[in-house]
Amino acid sequence: MSDKEKSIGVKFGVYIQRELIEELDRIMLNSGIRNRSKLLQEALRLFIIENRWISSKEVVGSISILYNHDVGDIDKRLTDIQHTFRDIIISSMHIHLDEDTCMLVIAVRGDSQRIKEFLDSIRMLKGTLLVKHSLLAVRNRE
Repeated sequence: MSDKEKSIGVKFGVYIQRELIEELDRIMLNSGIRNRSKLLQEALRLFIIENRWISSKEVVGSISILYNHDVGDIDKRLTDIQHTFRDIIISSMHIHLDEDTCMLVIAVRGDSQRIKEFLDSIRMLKGTLLVKHSLLAVRNRE
């Protein structure tokens, strides 16, 4: 693909819920960003960069989980899942945020597909409020 072909943009329509676009507009106003197209391009680039790890063999990083510890037996289920995936878990830290909410930060390293399975199993748990990962591809030293 030539440089000229790379610079040609593609227009497309996107449905966004009203409250989401209103929040976006507030943040843009407060941050001085004036162009939604540029903002969306930047957000898409960030999404792509943050998800390249999926196609890598080995990755390292952290997984942060916010959850309501009063929902069912989520503490036990999170512990059981961690035991199932102990081959990729380096360490974990439990933080009490308030009376109902806890944060679990888990350091991981290993096969990207195994880490994806771990993320999927956590996301399925009832009581999780947010699952955020920060993963980087590990370069093989051969």
